[in-house]
Order: sequence, then C-alpha cells, then structure tokens
Amino acid sequence: MSISPSRLVIATRASRLALWQAHHVRDQLLALYPDCHVELLEMTTKGDRILDRTLSKIGGKGLFVKELETALLDGRADLAVHSLKDVPVELHSPFSLPVIMERDDPRDAFVSNLYDSLDAMPTGSVVGTSSLRRQAQIAKLYPDLVIKPLRGNLDTRLKKLNLGEYDAIILAAVGLKRLDLGHRIRGYLEVDACLPCAGQGALGIETLESRTELHRWLQPLACPQSTACSQAERAVSRVLGGSCQVPLGAYASVQGDTIHVQALVAEPDGSTILRAQGSGPVSEARDIGEKVAAQLLEKGAREILSRLLATDPAS
Repeated sequence: MSISPSRLVIATRASRLALWQAHHVRDQLLALYPDCHVELLEMTTKGDRILDRTLSKIGGKGLFVKELETALLDGRADLAVHSLKDVPVELHSPFSLPVIMERDDPRDAFVSNLYDSLDAMPTGSVVGTSSLRRQAQIAKLYPDLVIKPLRGNLDTRLKKLNLGEYDAIILAAVGLKRLDLGHRIRGYLEVDACLPCAGQGALGIETLESRTELHRWLQPLACPQSTACSQAERAVSRVLGGSCQVPLGAYASVQGDTIHVQALVAEPDGSTILRAQGSGPVSEARDIGEKVAAQLLEKGAREILSRLLATDPAS
C-alpha cells in the first residue's frame, strides 16, 4: 500500500459554486500530497437540469448527488465534494461520508437591489427563496410579504433578481462569499431569526466505504468541531425524516466541551413553528440531536411531518 496517493479524481457538479468547492478540496489535497495528480470530473445532475419546479416537487436534494455517486461506483471518481446540506441524512452502503470540513458562515443572507432588510420591505413585496424552511420562518415574521419559489444556481438566482422578478432573495451567505459576491449581501438573517438547515455552510466529502486507504488520506481535512455540529444537526433531520418537503431547521454550536443544539419544524405557511433545544458533551453530539428531535415530536411535530411527508415525492 502506498504511503500517499498518486492520483485522485474528484466528482463535482459543474456549477460555479460547486467548482469552487472542488478546487478548494483539490488545493488542500495538493498541499498535503504535492506529488499527487488531482483531477476534477465535472457533472450535471438531475437537480441542476430541472429548474421549473421546486426541489420538494421533484424528489429533494438527493438529486444533486446521485450522478456523482454513480461516478464513485463505476470508478470514474475517487471522491465527491458536496455542500453538506445537499447530502441526504440517510447515506446507505456502499457510500460513506468520512470527512466534514471546517464550516463557514451558516447564516442566510438578504440580497436586494431595492431594500436594506426584510424590515424595510413594504407590504406585497416579493421575496424569492428555494427553501420551505426559509419560507416558513419569513412568513411567520413578515406575513405581509409575498414569498415565491426561486430555483437555479446562484448566478441564475441573482439574474432573476436583477431582472426585477423579485424584490429580494434569500441565499446561503457562504455561497456568495465563496464566489466573491459578498458585496451583494445587504444583511444577514441571524440564526435566532432564521434557523439554518442541517449542515449549512459545511462541505462534506463522500467516498465508497470500502476505500479505507482513501479515508486515511482524507482525514487531515476533517474538522472535529464542525463534524460534531453536523452530526447533531443531521441526527435531528434523520429522526424527523427531513426532506425538502418539510420546513425543518437545525443548528448546533460548540463552546468548550459543550454542544448546544436548536431545531424547529414548521408549517410551510409559518402558521405554526415548533422549537426545541438541548445541550451536552460534544462527544454525545448525535444523541443530543436525537433528543432534541424527540422533543419536537412530543410538541406535535409528528402531525405536521406525517401530513407533509405523505405527499413527498422523495419519501
């Protein structure tokens, strides 16, 4: 067995943001293994091709990873780089998620050519978002705004805003920053006002579980704190059967040896938002996430989930 890899192929979506993420991983691998030849395999996924319907109507975020997983299976690629929020929480054999990298900004960003914040928008203004989670929380806080679906990659969404189809749009802050578009951010939706989705702001590296030597090579890229937070958040989503059809938020933070987890389940129109939280040792991140999810079920989330998941194409 070689001490270090001689050639690695990274499967990635072909969008600008996905390519930034793949190049980021490639650069870190080259810093670790300067003699390794690292290539990118660019792919267009079903989630990228279908833009006339919301994700909740076409099968969920898993549509962004299936083609990349096929490349892992048939040997065209060794690893795939994903925005962690796009990776299904139930990752089945033969796939593995051995690395979660250091998380960047997890917040949502307010982007508008007309207004400085949601507070400044007059009644009837149109806000675009791809997420039922954002929709529910914004609708609760700003019932006089009109929320409309927004699909496409980041550049497409900004173009639609510039064409006047929306008065403002809500995007993940990290994507704008990674593409040097931070100047488009007029403000942030702080975590307490708009809870992020599980894994938002983090990158995950997927491989085949049988590639144990590859897991060892990749391990220096893993961030223990981000891994614990993501494990807790994804545990919440897994227990609740989270999908794009469910307005579900989960966010964890670490202080010293303690992890704090917040989560919510909502009606899509924001009429009901159930919240729960819990804290404990970082070493028990998954268990704490599961306990927070159990609190939500006790508070009535089961009824909301049962109804929404009954119509979920991905379930």
